[in-house]
Amino acid sequence: MFGRSRSWVVGGPGRSSKSIHSLDHLKNMHHILTKNTTVTDHNRDLLVETIRSITEILIWGDQNDSSVFDFFLEKNMFAFFLNILRQKSGRYVCVQLLQTLNILFENISHETSLYYLLSNNHVNSIIVHKFDFSDEEIMAYYISFLKTLSLKLNNHTVHFFYNEHTNDFALYTEAIKFFNHPESMVRIAVRTITLNVYKVNNHHMLHYIRDKTAAPYFSNLVWFIGSHVIELDNCVQTDEEHANKTKLSDLVAEHLDHLHYLNDILIINCEFLNDVLTDHLLNRLFLPLYVYSLLTHEKCGDLTKISAQVSLYLLSQVFLITHYSPLVNSLADVILNGDLSVFSAQAEQDLQKSMAKSGIRCFTKPAESLEKSLEISKQRGRKKVQKRPNYKNVGEEEEENPPDETQEDPDKAKSTDGASKMNKSTLETEEIEMVIMERCKISKAVVSEQNTTDEEKSAAAAAGTDSPQSRPFLDMIYNALDCSGDDYYALFVLCLLYAMSHNRGIDSTLLEKIQLPFRQTAEKTVYSHVLAERLIRITINAAQSDSKIRLATLELSCLLLKQLVMSNSGCVIKDVHLACLEGAREESVHLLRRFYKGEEIFLDVFEDEYRSMTNKPLNVEYLMMDASILLPPTGTPLTGIDFVKRLPCGDVERTRRAIRVFFMLRALSLELRGELETQLPLTREDDLIKTDDVLDLNNSDLIACTVITKDGGQAQRFLAVDIYQMSLVEPETKRLGWGVVKFAGLLQDMQVTGVEDDSRALHITIHKPTSNPHAKPFPILQATFIFSDHIRCIIAKQRLAKGRIQARRMKMQRIAALLDLPVQPSPEVMGFTHVTSAAAQHLPFRFYDQSRRGLSDNTVQRSVFASVDKVPGFAVAQCIDQQTSTPTSSPSPPSSSSPNGSGSTGHCDSVTTSTTSTPAAQSPSVRSGRKGRRRVFSLSEADSHGGHWV
Repeated sequence: MFGRSRSWVVGGPGRSSKSIHSLDHLKNMHHILTKNTTVTDHNRDLLVETIRSITEILIWGDQNDSSVFDFFLEKNMFAFFLNILRQKSGRYVCVQLLQTLNILFENISHETSLYYLLSNNHVNSIIVHKFDFSDEEIMAYYISFLKTLSLKLNNHTVHFFYNEHTNDFALYTEAIKFFNHPESMVRIAVRTITLNVYKVNNHHMLHYIRDKTAAPYFSNLVWFIGSHVIELDNCVQTDEEHANKTKLSDLVAEHLDHLHYLNDILIINCEFLNDVLTDHLLNRLFLPLYVYSLLTHEKCGDLTKISAQVSLYLLSQVFLITHYSPLVNSLADVILNGDLSVFSAQAEQDLQKSMAKSGIRCFTKPAESLEKSLEISKQRGRKKVQKRPNYKNVGEEEEENPPDETQEDPDKAKSTDGASKMNKSTLETEEIEMVIMERCKISKAVVSEQNTTDEEKSAAAAAGTDSPQSRPFLDMIYNALDCSGDDYYALFVLCLLYAMSHNRGIDSTLLEKIQLPFRQTAEKTVYSHVLAERLIRITINAAQSDSKIRLATLELSCLLLKQLVMSNSGCVIKDVHLACLEGAREESVHLLRRFYKGEEIFLDVFEDEYRSMTNKPLNVEYLMMDASILLPPTGTPLTGIDFVKRLPCGDVERTRRAIRVFFMLRALSLELRGELETQLPLTREDDLIKTDDVLDLNNSDLIACTVITKDGGQAQRFLAVDIYQMSLVEPETKRLGWGVVKFAGLLQDMQVTGVEDDSRALHITIHKPTSNPHAKPFPILQATFIFSDHIRCIIAKQRLAKGRIQARRMKMQRIAALLDLPVQPSPEVMGFTHVTSAAAQHLPFRFYDQSRRGLSDNTVQRSVFASVDKVPGFAVAQCIDQQTSTPTSSPSPPSSSSPNGSGSTGHCDSVTTSTTSTPAAQSPSVRSGRKGRRRVFSLSEADSHGGHWV
């Protein structure tokens, strides 16, 4: 709609820049205009091309030759443009003229040139020209032209548009007439124009906007927003089958646009404009339509209401987006402390003021349209001062339809009287509203003064007995947290509480008065027991097998609960509440046990869910932008709703949900108890080998190979297999027996296949771990490994396959330990027998010089790829019966460091195990395995210093 071609600006092919970009050519164009003052079918194309050429010359002259603008101003060439418009020469000429003017003003950079164009008031005459706005293209170029002009507004140029003598501001008043245009791009352009106008710090202009246009514009804007909200609510009520999700998303996006626009106005911080806007938002939209709709049991009478879930959803958006203190404080005060009296006049105290009851905090349509209100305001201003000549298209409208004007005079008189009455009633309404706001503050102070001590105040707030009937909106919020059926309303309430507690504009004392969580609390001694118990019930219900609580609800509950009881000084949760949370955690453990399997898919899902939950925590702002949560919770993935925002479907999703619940409640329990997580994740990045690490490869099993990557590159590397990883290393040039890692990948994510036509080659693929279970695996290594002979190829394949199986088995045993399940001991790890207690003292996965002792120390002459005893969780994998005392014999000769080969005792988490020892000096690359198994690649004691390259 807003597209246009600018190819002609720089000249078409074959044009000579010397002849076109010159003052002489502009004179020729002026001559053409003087000869063709009347638009006909024969000269229409010529005039359009002439206007284009003039615009191109002006843009060039702005950068190169100031005499161009001198001539343009001297000949008053803008008058020719206006004359062409007034002839009503058709849409083709209008479109081309608006397009060229728009491009002209966009590309003018010098202020002097801009002043030339804006002089003589011709631009304002074009603004007020009666275009055919039913034509979509004309509408697009017109509103784009106005937006371009608004971008040029500043303290100097505003005087070309706002006339203090006639009290007229055509650029602004003509633009806001399209605030409710059906085309969204037009509405967006209008918002941009108004914001550009409000940013200009000109007091006379801003006072004009406040006195003449603010009230009618904001009242109509509020009505327009409320109409969209009612349409949104109707869509939610009639779309139980998720059939109109696209329409609902569009309506939610429109409401978000409105809120961001209103917040942008408030951010400009024009005080008297903010006062008018805040008054209309509070008393004409937020309170009567949003807040009052929270009371579903109340008889609405003539008041318009929306559903409670939509009301909570929209209020959450308001607090997430808007941070203007007078607005959010007043709104939060009514929600947390207000009662129904804020929606009625004090009839029993002041009968006169109760006459205006219908005008107090009521969502009603404005008495007059915006265009009519602006016209009335303009007519009222014209009675005081005379119209400035040549400001507007003088005599154009009066001469076109003089009889209609005389016929409309009585109507205008009536409307003027009505407007004066409306202004009077508005003043009375504002006085009443101020009285009511003051009364709310007084009543709140009286309630707070009734408590004699601080202890009684905190006890009353914690017990929730502080006059519950006087806070119907707060009662509704607390009652909606009941998740005995589902969490449809609870999710919106949690989002509202989160948004209020994280709003920068809300006064912290307002939340502390009822002990709601606040994001910046240095010290805390008490908290709301009512809210805490409801949040704990949500966690308990979420750990049940048949729970209807979504993961987003549980995660938000955990966030608020930590915010409620945690402070910089520590946790203040009571023992009874902590015990309930521990019970919920135990329930989550029992729930996950039902889905624990020895299959590979469980380990992948377990790690993927932890990675996803860690990397992508819940973002409440994004959650409140999703229209799908407005619909009743569903369990089918066919709706396209994210997994955390719906119920699980099938065994795999139930497993994912149980894992997530276990993670959340475990993290909550550890944080409240002040403990650190030591067992998750199963694979810690700090404990893994990384590229460019320098490793001590003495006594390591290394297999030489040629690596051919997918793109054809070749490299000579040595293949080494660790507990969790396989690595490709090359020798370190400065130290014998050390190597530099060129690639490292997890064994559990590896796939090994043979090559049909080459017995010496293996095709190895390692995929990158992903946090999205539906994402396609991304390979980080896809290469062919060629070994010296088929024997080494078979050995490498067996070693990789066994390493993958063992790595997965060890992690499954660690998961079993987390779930307090019995752990089955593993007979061997990578083909090695259990290691000695001396080896158990070594640091795991330390690859740098400072992490290793000197080579002369025989107790640490061990390969990094054989340090299997100190891998996190390895002791779990080696857990055996504590009463096993007979060590497994080793085929290697005994060492002086361990002459008796006695066993040693170590600890693995909560499980005490007994490990079977082997001689300490035995090469870790000796594969002893079960009794009678043939050893493979044993290194002699004499080779311990230099290693052995296979």
